[in-house]
Amino acid sequence: MLNLFKKNKKKGFKAHCDLSRQPLDRASTYLLTTAEIISSKKFWDNKMTEPDTMTYTVAHFKTGDKTAMNIRKMIFEKYSKEDKHWAVSDSEIHLFDSVDQTVAKARGDEWWDNEGNYSIPENGSSLASLGEENFEEIRTYAVMEAGKAQVPA
Repeated sequence: MLNLFKKNKKKGFKAHCDLSRQPLDRASTYLLTTAEIISSKKFWDNKMTEPDTMTYTVAHFKTGDKTAMNIRKMIFEKYSKEDKHWAVSDSEIHLFDSVDQTVAKARGDEWWDNEGNYSIPENGSSLASLGEENFEEIRTYAVMEAGKAQVPA
């Protein structure tokens, strides 16, 4: 009778998308490097036009607001300084055109099968992975150009 109220159900691995915070399951998980995340112009266009950042994007493009530009720099640094893997959902993977989705999915499966205890071997500093020139080009786009098409005239 006492066992009637005890929960014997084993808790399974639970994870959330590092970008959207939506729950993940094995079938919807892709694993990306920081370099793969920050290299995507679609990612930056999306990030800089989210409700939390759109005000800064509008101020940056309409009035050249220096504070808005500095906040956009901080947003870039927040993502580019993370030397980690990123669990990304199938609803966000479309932001990363240059990523080999087959490889990212295989990494996601490996990560899921190990209950999050798996790191991408080639992951490391985004600056080291991309090279200084490429990194600066990406930074310039993210800070100075991302989201421009979404700013009302």
